[in-house]
Amino acid sequence: MSRLPLARALALLLPVALLGGAYASQYLGGLHPCEMCWWQRYPHMAAIPLALLAFATKATPRTSAAFTALAAMAIAISGGIGLFHAGVEYGWWQGLTACSTTPTGGSASDILTQIMATPITRCDVAPWSLLGISLAGYNGLLSVGGAVAILALLSKKGRHA
Repeated sequence: MSRLPLARALALLLPVALLGGAYASQYLGGLHPCEMCWWQRYPHMAAIPLALLAFATKATPRTSAAFTALAAMAIAISGGIGLFHAGVEYGWWQGLTACSTTPTGGSASDILTQIMATPITRCDVAPWSLLGISLAGYNGLLSVGGAVAILALLSKKGRHA
């Protein structure tokens, strides 16, 4: 497989896999995301349509490579947020938010019911880790590493459509 198709595939598969893992941990594993967890998801959500545009424009290699590079940048942004979040979890620095959920709409009693039913999810506590690395840490490592790999594939001479 030549480099551009491999970069395109990685630019699509990586955010799909990481978002899939995030949603699986939320809905199957019961790990409710904090505010910073959501921040990590948004760039992956942007990377997927960018990667799909890279596939849609594969007949024009320069355009396809540009969309692939944009997807890689979005993935890298998610990774940067993930690494920052992991630092907050490990107590290396303070987070930027109180990580609270604010209910919207409804009467005062409805809002109170929503508040009482809302799970408390703190950004400075890792709800899960493997080998001492939290989900935010894994997202950071995999996203930054994947973005670097995609951009390296795109920078090689002789890439093909």
